[in-house]
Amino acid sequence: MMEFIQEIKNRNEVLFYFGQVCLWFGVVFLLLSAISSLKIYGISAWYKPFKFAISLGVYSWTMAWYCHYLPNFNLSLFNWTVVVLWSFELIYITLQASKGQLSHYNLSTPVYTILYGLMAIAATVVTLYTAYVGFLFFKNDFPMLPTYYLWAIRLGIVLFVIFSFEGFAMGSRLNHSVGALNDNSNLWIIAWSKTVGDLRVAHFIGMHALQILPILSFYFLKDTKLTIELALIYGLLSISTLIQALQGKSFLKSFS
Repeated sequence: MMEFIQEIKNRNEVLFYFGQVCLWFGVVFLLLSAISSLKIYGISAWYKPFKFAISLGVYSWTMAWYCHYLPNFNLSLFNWTVVVLWSFELIYITLQASKGQLSHYNLSTPVYTILYGLMAIAATVVTLYTAYVGFLFFKNDFPMLPTYYLWAIRLGIVLFVIFSFEGFAMGSRLNHSVGALNDNSNLWIIAWSKTVGDLRVAHFIGMHALQILPILSFYFLKDTKLTIELALIYGLLSISTLIQALQGKSFLKSFS
């Protein structure tokens, strides 16, 4: 593990250190969720910044790893776009959590409305930039990479982009639930609804194809056909959870 972490640092120090900071903040937010009484929609106000900090940290380390393979890529521009925009998102989410107020879906004042809109713009820019990285992986040849691993990266990015934009289904509704108002369960940090449809499920599953597909392909499948089949199955799983949520049905209730 230490060799892997050192390799991330060697490949991209900027995203390595930014990701590290995000992950450490995630630990702090987790501790705050245990000691703070602040709640939003029935769960700790610190769950959201925790989840975002971990997610942004993992994304940063993942892209630090992948972008290293790209020839003639403006790494500095990508790095600082990610750092600036993700920092804005995490800082605003954290400030709102510290006040026990919503960051997402908060249109209660003109200032909050503008900041919420800026978060949407920031997420859109990073997602489109990630899509451009995916385009470069399709456009260029990478003879030093196993074909199955290359396809896992390509398809992982495709699913990440699609289900990142699925977040607009929540933003347009100002609600992550279908059948209730921002319903959460007491399922520790994940907090997906146990009673109604939850659009966060597909968002989470689809976006983390960015890490899951390449890991499974590189270490276990080691086959291009199996990698593509896995990506199709994974994509169908993500779509099915989205359809289920839109029908107002709980993903978690399916297993109870």
